Amino acid sequence: MSLSQPPLRQGLALGRREHLVVLLTFTSGSVDAIGFVALGGAFTSVMTGNLVLTGIGAAHGDWSLLGRAAAAIVAYILGCAIGARVAGPATTVNAYWPAAVTRALSVEFALLLVFAGGWWLNSGHPNAAALALLTVNAAALGVQSAAIQRFGVPGLSTTYLTGTLTTLVVRLANRQPHADLRLYGQLLVALIGGAAAGTFLALDAPWWTPALPLLCLLTVVVAGRRLIAPEP
Repeated sequence: MSLSQPPLRQGLALGRREHLVVLLTFTSGSVDAIGFVALGGAFTSVMTGNLVLTGIGAAHGDWSLLGRAAAAIVAYILGCAIGARVAGPATTVNAYWPAAVTRALSVEFALLLVFAGGWWLNSGHPNAAALALLTVNAAALGVQSAAIQRFGVPGLSTTYLTGTLTTLVVRLANRQPHADLRLYGQLLVALIGGAAAGTFLALDAPWWTPALPLLCLLTVVVAGRRLIAPEP
């Protein structure tokens, strides 16, 4: 997608990118919920929550809780580092879906495949493997978090949405019209919907639990390839 493309075509591409970003948010919501309800009560992308859990675990001498939260934090950091290296830094290139983002999301997909394999090997009840699977998922969402930064859109995230919620409320309260308000609302709804779907599967249809994030992410990877633009 070159800089000389007509605005209408650029707008269509940007709209399609937003749809895929919303689907990525749905994916992260499902993975986070799976981690919390089925893998020991820690988060896989909400590191603020895990930092609080680390403090709670330390204060109460709950070394199991502290260990789960700390392991998720470390795995997420490693995932972010990998995602940043694969996706690269944000640029001003008018490419709505850089090829590097697809490469990073492919790494995330590989990590979710590892999670799926471990989950299915344990017949949907990981138990002893829960910590290992939690760290794999945290690394996967770390990769996704870093990959989205490649778009260079200030404040855009598909994993941690406290800032998104704050921005939405502030702009609504101040009656500030903004083109991003619709996207912010969609991201928040997608996160909640993904969490609800992931929770339902983990508790009521455990065998199918890994299929949801895998299918969503595969859709994004395949569809994103159609939006890849040549980069300098």
